[in-house]
Amino acid sequence: MAKESMKAREVKRKKLVEKYAKKRAELKANGDYVGLSKLPKNSNPIRLHNRCSITGRPKGYIRQFGISRIQFREMASAGLIPGVKKASW
Repeated sequence: MAKESMKAREVKRKKLVEKYAKKRAELKANGDYVGLSKLPKNSNPIRLHNRCSITGRPKGYIRQFGISRIQFREMASAGLIPGVKKASW
């Protein structure tokens, strides 16, 4: 389980990315790299980190489902993910 402060930091970064996305695109199109450097560092989408939507775990993230591998395995074993059969894990 991730710390609440880490989860909050990711939410804050996500909001900054959304806020500055349009301005960042315009500056990149114009080639104004000085203007880009003046934007907040956390407004860059590269700084976002994928986290499990259930536990907040940063590692073993499966993009297609938006959860970590551990949660995926637990949900698949419980039959909560349709179309997934337990083979040899």
